[in-house]
Amino acid sequence: MLNKENILIVDDDIHILELIQRHLQSLNYHTYKAISVKEALEILKDTSIDLLITDLQMPGVDGLELIKYASAHYPKIPKLVVTGFPSIHGALDVMKSGATDYITKPFTKEELKSAIFKSLESKPKIDKSKVVKQEIETKPYGELIGSSIAMKKVTDVIERLKNNKATVFIHGESGTGKELVARSIHYMGKYSSSPFVVVNCGAIPENLLESELFGYVKGAFTGAEKDRKGFFQAANNGTIFLDEIGNASLSTQLRLLRVLQEKEVVRVGSQKSEKVDVRVVAATNVDLKDLIKKELFREDLYYRLTVVQIDVPSLLERVSDIPLLVDKFLFKYGIEYKDRFLKITPQAMDILKSYNWPGNIRELENVIQRAIIMCDRFVDVEHLPDNIKYQIDFSNTQKLVSLKEFEKNYILKVLKATNNNKTKAAKILQIDRKTLREKLK
Repeated sequence: MLNKENILIVDDDIHILELIQRHLQSLNYHTYKAISVKEALEILKDTSIDLLITDLQMPGVDGLELIKYASAHYPKIPKLVVTGFPSIHGALDVMKSGATDYITKPFTKEELKSAIFKSLESKPKIDKSKVVKQEIETKPYGELIGSSIAMKKVTDVIERLKNNKATVFIHGESGTGKELVARSIHYMGKYSSSPFVVVNCGAIPENLLESELFGYVKGAFTGAEKDRKGFFQAANNGTIFLDEIGNASLSTQLRLLRVLQEKEVVRVGSQKSEKVDVRVVAATNVDLKDLIKKELFREDLYYRLTVVQIDVPSLLERVSDIPLLVDKFLFKYGIEYKDRFLKITPQAMDILKSYNWPGNIRELENVIQRAIIMCDRFVDVEHLPDNIKYQIDFSNTQKLVSLKEFEKNYILKVLKATNNNKTKAAKILQIDRKTLREKLK
């Protein structure tokens, strides 16, 4: 019978990897293998690991960097280092980086066994009731990242919703993560093993949306050569996420109303209804009440959809979450593009925290993605786009002025923000240097 402990072994030498695995299996441990740090991080992210055993010398990101990262992000996991270069200086570096212990190659089975026991014994024995509370406060909620008060309000609502099938309406600006909220509602609850189907109502042509949502029967229209189920049937017993619901036509809205009222769908071209058990989560970045006034959205459907409403905060409302999000993107794209861990300077982080983020998290992700491509090991101010680096502060504007006066003030503010660099100022103003000189005269 296997011991309870899960042990992750990381080594680019497949022979050493298999040797350690055989030793551990003979001791009845459950093992995971990784031949690179990148592979190890994927396992750490998705699996509960009780001990990390890693080599130091590996191509790309080395074992020492893995120890440092694991110490910062998985502090409760003991780290045992296997090294072929025994030295007091090297041992000190390893232990300072967060390793619990280390052994040198070659080693015997008994030496490995002793080091594993010692490392596992060092794992802190913590009151489980306190751990649960701490993990809820510090770990990401599903795919959602953030510890701000604004995000706590969102996760509190999700916590109440996740185990029932009440209809949910998610409202938020573009790029705030509405689909991630929907996924968290589904995957954090007891229905997580059931289907989760995403439908972008704005991406499907209006004349096809009904047949895609509800299915159709053979001969219902030209090209309908056989019966086909729709998204609602595919999501049966699970969750369907209707993004950009405001784009649905009035006839589609009427069919949606029937699904919510009667828990059944009728395929296009059929008179026969089919029962479905589906949780409906809808989302939009527009004001449905305005569409109701314009008679573009049914008021009765609106009230059916908004049994529970979640307002997803803009990034401007959760500035304290920016470092957490940046850390996530640095890790994600640093490994993908550079095969290494990347950091950001305090100056660059300050600029990111002071920007308004009209594109929200999607814009932040794009900015970090671009910066990683442009940098080596550190994302610095120079790697950020000009419109973010040179932000103009209009908070002191106290009176309305003429267009000419406004233009003058704006040009002067741009010049001040760029330290009087006319080339950069012209680029931001989207005019050439000659035009800028003329305006300055």
